[in-house]
Amino acid sequence: MKFNEVIGQEEAWQRLMLMVDEGRLPHALLLCGPMGCGKMALALAFASYLLGERQEDGSQLQSYNSQLTSNAEAMLKKWQHPDLHFSYPVIKPKGTSAEHKMVSDDFSKEWNGLLMQGPYFTMDQWLQLMRAENQQAVIYEAESDELNRKLSLKSSMGGYKVCIIWLPERMNLACANKLLKLIEEPPALTVFLMVCEEPERLLETIISRTQRIDVKKIDTAAIEQALTERRGIDAEMAHRLARVANGSWTKALESLNADSENRLFLDMFIMLMRLAYQRNVKELKRWSETVAGYGREKQRRMLTYFLRLIRENFMYNFHQNELCYMTQEEENFARNFARFINEANVIGISELMQRAIRDIGQNANPKIVFFDMSLNIIVLLLQK
Repeated sequence: MKFNEVIGQEEAWQRLMLMVDEGRLPHALLLCGPMGCGKMALALAFASYLLGERQEDGSQLQSYNSQLTSNAEAMLKKWQHPDLHFSYPVIKPKGTSAEHKMVSDDFSKEWNGLLMQGPYFTMDQWLQLMRAENQQAVIYEAESDELNRKLSLKSSMGGYKVCIIWLPERMNLACANKLLKLIEEPPALTVFLMVCEEPERLLETIISRTQRIDVKKIDTAAIEQALTERRGIDAEMAHRLARVANGSWTKALESLNADSENRLFLDMFIMLMRLAYQRNVKELKRWSETVAGYGREKQRRMLTYFLRLIRENFMYNFHQNELCYMTQEEENFARNFARFINEANVIGISELMQRAIRDIGQNANPKIVFFDMSLNIIVLLLQK
């Protein structure tokens, strides 16, 4: 994968190239940034460069002959290079024996299929491929032992060995402690690329042994250009979609999908606010039971979407279009609803939803969490 396939992120790429050019490439990099900003795409492109793929300008790190270069590029095209290793969160399927220790390779076929679809994907897409239902994905203890075994082997191509760890914050404590030892004393010419969304959840000792690169949201202009060039969207629609995406390519793609998850979330938000305004406790209870049936990851994404709409409706009252980032459907609802989100309740509603996100993440009963939230919204909507 070449860098020109990454949307935006020229600054981060130049920083990576400078490390290589100056001969100070660290053995562990921590790529941090919000979902959809292209962290994984950047990691895949950099790994491909380290493993010998030629860039558009003909530059190449590994001094392979033409045959070796062609072989490396052919393997990287299918993400099956022997010196490229992946670690990622997995579930423990129902019926798995207690003796079996889950590792990433248990879902290698599904993972390769996900990568072949493109470098921009979400946890929800991954969970669907694993048929996770309500399970949360974790990097288990056995994964560190497996990585230690793989990385102790000699490089098959004579150059770097690269290990991409997607969402290292999902490692359980035992795995994190073992991985720490591996990072402290890595095998020769081994580079760890950790693609992280919540670095605050990582052990401080792991963070201290990595070099962090903060990957910013994608520039709106870069998303707009990608929508017109890669998806054939007309300029006006691409401009609106790019602004709503707020730096996330995955959000931009979701907006293109008529059956996207965000459309469902918008419907659930509208229903929640209307029922709360009507003080319809019976239907609010039914609403709570419905969303409680979603998986926990989906529930957290929904609440995050709700938080964004609360912010957008609050800003809508200022009548400054440059401050609002809504789709046409969201704006249509905001015309009548926005006046109910004001200085007296916007902080209270936001804190209420943030607390719900925290409680869901800590495995609280979702029916109780959502019903309690909806009852509190009744009170907060009355504040002026």
